[in-house]
Amino acid sequence: MEKVIITGADGFVGSYTAHKFALEGCNVLALDIAKEPKRIRPDKNIVYRQCDISNIEQIQGIIKSDLYDTMIHFAWAGSAGFSRVDYDLQIRNVHNTVECMKAAKKFGCKRFVCAGSIMEYEVEAAVHTQGSHPSMGYIYGAGKHTAHCVCKSVAAEIGIELVWSMITNAYGVGELSPRFVNTTLRKVINGEPLQFTAATQNYDFIYITDVADAFYLIAKNGKPFCEYMVGSSNARPLKEFILEMLHSVAPNVIPMFGDVPFTGTNIPLSVFDTSATQNDTGFQAKISFAEGTRMTMEWLKTL
Repeated sequence: MEKVIITGADGFVGSYTAHKFALEGCNVLALDIAKEPKRIRPDKNIVYRQCDISNIEQIQGIIKSDLYDTMIHFAWAGSAGFSRVDYDLQIRNVHNTVECMKAAKKFGCKRFVCAGSIMEYEVEAAVHTQGSHPSMGYIYGAGKHTAHCVCKSVAAEIGIELVWSMITNAYGVGELSPRFVNTTLRKVINGEPLQFTAATQNYDFIYITDVADAFYLIAKNGKPFCEYMVGSSNARPLKEFILEMLHSVAPNVIPMFGDVPFTGTNIPLSVFDTSATQNDTGFQAKISFAEGTRMTMEWLKTL
């Protein structure tokens, strides 16, 4: 693995991953929709190109054939906020993902590594439970799951190695979206009350530098047509994460559990198992949740 294409390379996860690959000596073609990158820093091993991945002809006009060996695909519109429930957008994401994989094959890439989500398992549980009433929030996960299913069949047909990486919950310095860790830390900074569900549902979080390390090792060592969980190897009930976070960043703040109703699906701890990731790729997370949330909060204070 020497020359890689990364789509969505100027996003939160994509930018950290691009710099990880560059640090390891890979030549990176970083593609994103903005004219100029906001997160990617100047690096001799990274070439940035503006590209709308929904326009396959534009991609083909940028990339030379038989030059790159791997494509890492992060580009996915509407991964946070209200866009998660936009089913037209999420269905387009599925189509764009499959087309990117087919383009990767035409460019001579041997391997296509895609960023999936732990929410794929939540969707399975929610949809296939008799009498369930899944909320609109599951549409994002349904899109990821659909892309996974379609990509695996198409990859087998066209002869490209598909490796699917399922991110649990990435967080850290540079994250701007209204995800759980960010929202909670901002409330702490602003002195707002912290109200949660009973927080007995199982969760996992992984710091962004660990995510980037995982994608590098998965792309390098992962087995074709396998899926790898990208997590901390320490999944547990959400309440334990919240208490660890507050002990680290605001030990005097008292959280209120049970004030918010929980309407989601509780995934068994076995789903978060990262043993295949560790065994096949050698990845193991380094940053504890206490350390990661402390660093993230210090960064948020500077904004």
